[in-house]
Amino acid sequence: MTVKDQKKVLSEKAKRVAPSATLAITAKAKALKEQGIPVINFAGGEPDWDTPEIVKEEAVRAMKEGFTKYTPSAGIPSLKKAICKKLEQENGITVAPEQVIVSSGAKQSIYNAILALVDPGDELLLPAPYWVSYPEMVGLADGMTVTLGTTEEAGFKITATQLAKSVTKKSKVLLLNSPSNPTGAVYSRGELELIGEIVLENDLYVISDEIYDRLYYNAEGAPSIAAISKDLADRTIIINGASKSYSMTGWRIGFAAGPKEIIAAMGRIQDQTTSCASSISQRAAVVAFERGKQFANDLRVEYHKRRDLMLAEIEKVPGWSCYPPEGAFFCFANISKTGKDAETLANELLEKHHIAVIPGTSFGAPYHLRLSFCVSQEIIREGFERIRG
Repeated sequence: MTVKDQKKVLSEKAKRVAPSATLAITAKAKALKEQGIPVINFAGGEPDWDTPEIVKEEAVRAMKEGFTKYTPSAGIPSLKKAICKKLEQENGITVAPEQVIVSSGAKQSIYNAILALVDPGDELLLPAPYWVSYPEMVGLADGMTVTLGTTEEAGFKITATQLAKSVTKKSKVLLLNSPSNPTGAVYSRGELELIGEIVLENDLYVISDEIYDRLYYNAEGAPSIAAISKDLADRTIIINGASKSYSMTGWRIGFAAGPKEIIAAMGRIQDQTTSCASSISQRAAVVAFERGKQFANDLRVEYHKRRDLMLAEIEKVPGWSCYPPEGAFFCFANISKTGKDAETLANELLEKHHIAVIPGTSFGAPYHLRLSFCVSQEIIREGFERIRG
């Protein structure tokens, strides 16, 4: 088959999807490590701590008990009950089990929510910088992404006024990510109240990606827009999971919670695509949500220290600066004063200094670098010694 024939085989959607910049550079860094090159990885998007022992023990118990078959597509009852309890106690949101769906990672929940809400031509409003997968998911649903640019001066957050000016007749969904990947921005309750007013006035729905909700470094925490009022709760699909707060990225447990009609539609989509998440992982996640609070708290305390250290190290690099992230585990460094764009500098850091970072280009910020502090304080210091040369 010729190259020309191959192009005819692929669908237009398949050809439109861009490869993940985060996965691509991580793979390149791993390849260098396999060659024996001591790469320092500031590109990672997962906690470096191991999964809690009590969670792993429950997984072993599940396997020994033969809990290895299909489960209900939307999730086992005990996990959905644990999620409802988590949302009530930690987020101030009351939902019933039928308003919850468990998926193979939060990414699947986001995609299912977009497919359930977005028709061809519908507009999804997306604050930028944004997680790299959001626009690609909207494109796969034949929707239109409308980006709302933010600035460091505004804390990388949109305002209610900005949102109101961006709404058109085609606008249907606002996608909020708080705490944010890549910027670490966290919306306050007051900011969410004002944004919520615009949502209700314009008959919008909200997909609220809250996967980093337990990793915050401010006094208020990371409130959910669904906790503002019942009216907003009735228009919000909360996305969360076990990956970040409980260091369970490879276990692939995410969930969505929201209006019954939308969750049911997401369930039908999941029925016909992946069916249930791993039975063993679901059992393990029950323990994480029910008994993992101290682990999540300890993780946040340690990551707060690493955040402060990385911020101090960034300020020592000529031409670099960084707005302090209030959540998640990334520093989004502004490198515009270096005279280099993010792609150029990221490749230079990897090839010359063996430091892996993610260029901000795919996040909608071509003069920023995303650096993860999911590494020890010693490695952070060593990495920046290399960067400063």
